[in-house]
Amino acid sequence: MSNITSEDLFKNIISHAKEYGFIFQSSEIYDGLSAVYDYGQNGSELKKNIREYWWKAMVQMNENIVGIDAAIFMHPTTWKASGHVDAFNDPLVDNKDSKKRYRADVLIEDHLAKIEAKISKEVEKARTRFGDSFNEETFRTTNARVLENQKKIDEINMRFKNALEVGDLNEVRQIIIDLEIVCPVSGTRNWTDVRQFNLMFNTQLGSVSEESSTIYLRPETAQGIFVNFLNVQKTGRMKIPFGIAQTGKAFRNEIVARQFIFRMREFEQMEMQFFIKPGTEMEWYKHWKDVRLKWHRSLGFPETVHRFHDHLKLAHYANAACDIEFKFPFGFKELEGIHSRTDFDLGNHEKFSGKKLQYFDPDSGQSYVPYVIETSIGLDRMFLAILSQSYAEEKLEDGSERVVLRIPEFLAPVKCAVLPLVKKDGLPEKAREIMDRLKFDHLCQYEEKDSIGKRYRRQDAIGTPFCITVDHQTLEDQTVTIRYRDSMVQERIEVGSIEKILIDKVDMKKALRQISG
Repeated sequence: MSNITSEDLFKNIISHAKEYGFIFQSSEIYDGLSAVYDYGQNGSELKKNIREYWWKAMVQMNENIVGIDAAIFMHPTTWKASGHVDAFNDPLVDNKDSKKRYRADVLIEDHLAKIEAKISKEVEKARTRFGDSFNEETFRTTNARVLENQKKIDEINMRFKNALEVGDLNEVRQIIIDLEIVCPVSGTRNWTDVRQFNLMFNTQLGSVSEESSTIYLRPETAQGIFVNFLNVQKTGRMKIPFGIAQTGKAFRNEIVARQFIFRMREFEQMEMQFFIKPGTEMEWYKHWKDVRLKWHRSLGFPETVHRFHDHLKLAHYANAACDIEFKFPFGFKELEGIHSRTDFDLGNHEKFSGKKLQYFDPDSGQSYVPYVIETSIGLDRMFLAILSQSYAEEKLEDGSERVVLRIPEFLAPVKCAVLPLVKKDGLPEKAREIMDRLKFDHLCQYEEKDSIGKRYRRQDAIGTPFCITVDHQTLEDQTVTIRYRDSMVQERIEVGSIEKILIDKVDMKKALRQISG
């Protein structure tokens, strides 16, 4: 795969996801619905496993974090209080020649990514030239070309940040013009003015209140947690610091939805809001940055695919914010956000609802509106990250090729395939007997069609970590062949040891111990 371009690799991943039942275009028989996707039989299993791993790591492993499941529909004043009605906007710009619409911030970010790519190219050239004696940090701080490009990045970032902070959309357009950014379709720089577009979907729901019948599909799951703060705190007798976690669907009317499931109009979030004493937020902010990075690293991917990125422009509710970015085939992009939200949310809901949303501290005898540290990850983006990192096209020693998904074993959709070598001589019956024992603990597949080699390839393609082959020797000595997906190594084991081997390899507990240790 070394000579394949990132663009082609991404196309191959998308194609593979459809061919093997991971992701389908929504309503495909009606020519599809843009930026909306369905998860197929293997995709829904992988998605469920990711969600379960997050939930166990967040709720089950932390005594002071509990989970809820709030409704998608909420009282419309919720979104006024949260700032979404007034401030949940994207800056959009159109190219007059192609008639294509773009997010202005994404155009500038893509331009910056090209400059970053030049720096990376210089670094890699130097690494090749100097070998083991190469010091990347020294090179980055002394090489003239690297420093020049870094200066360009810093200057653009500062100018862009200043424009966003004061809401100067004319300056944002001027930056696009000054950087000579062209439309990818028309190749021209004929841009309209930049304008804001609110991303919330609205709908009608009977008579919500006397004031209005317009309600919104939630653009995030966090507000369902905030409005239930007192309910959970009192019924759970929670003491600060404590957290409330939730997973669920959210909806955003993305005008420029792109990059497969990276940016969709209907997506799923996994969020946790951690309520703390005011003044302790920086300490907890650092804590959750470390904890969440550890969770991502527990998947066994190279450290180079994750990095922190501090926000240039803080959201209206935050006093500190960063992203954990992942190296997708299309570059480093946001995977998870960690934000110090101050007391903005509870304070505003207190103001708009007229209800007191405070915590009484029994130790100090004082009441206060708690501050909040948020961790928010897109489940669909996490799915895409795992799919991207796991996908490999390999040429084997015998000259043949295979496509394999090296999904972490405890997340794999199918944990084990049970395969009779031939469809006769009592082998299917014996294979069924093994299958019937394993299916109580694991999602397994039974397959008897085609040659054993073709069946191995199919299981590799959906990421099944283990294949159990039942052959004539099985009937004689009660042993089977177990084949390992990643190495393709095969070994002979006793039928009675299959369950123990599988539980040891695919149980989430091993990964959970790693992050809680």
